[in-house]
Amino acid sequence: MIQYQDHLRDITEASLAEGFFDGWPNPPSYAVFMQILRNASSCILAKDEQTGKVVGFITALSDGVLTAYIPLLEVVPAYQKQGIGQELARRMIEKLRGIYMVDLLCDPDLQPFYEKLGMRKAQGMLIRNYEHQSGRTHPQ
Repeated sequence: MIQYQDHLRDITEASLAEGFFDGWPNPPSYAVFMQILRNASSCILAKDEQTGKVVGFITALSDGVLTAYIPLLEVVPAYQKQGIGQELARRMIEKLRGIYMVDLLCDPDLQPFYEKLGMRKAQGMLIRNYEHQSGRTHPQ
């Protein structure tokens, strides 16, 4: 069974299941992963109650007034296709419902997933500095 929580009180690097950032050429370390979770304006975690391991998460960055951005939604491969990602996204969208604009960027093959949650396609621009993807070196 999966338990959802919106706090990090009992979470350590050892609590994080293996398999996050699957397919990333330069994934963050688990120490950087913890920093990402701590620095997010909001995060929701999915934990396997039997193992106590975090198997999915979603983060949001927000000014708390008008804008929010959802940068990351991850579920480890062994737990995918069980509705965990959908539940994490649903909970985050609900948490941000008082915010005027909630944005995220995703690849075209993921757009139908977010459309089912009430989001719509939009145009956007981005920069990707893959040499900083691990989070180990970031500009000040």
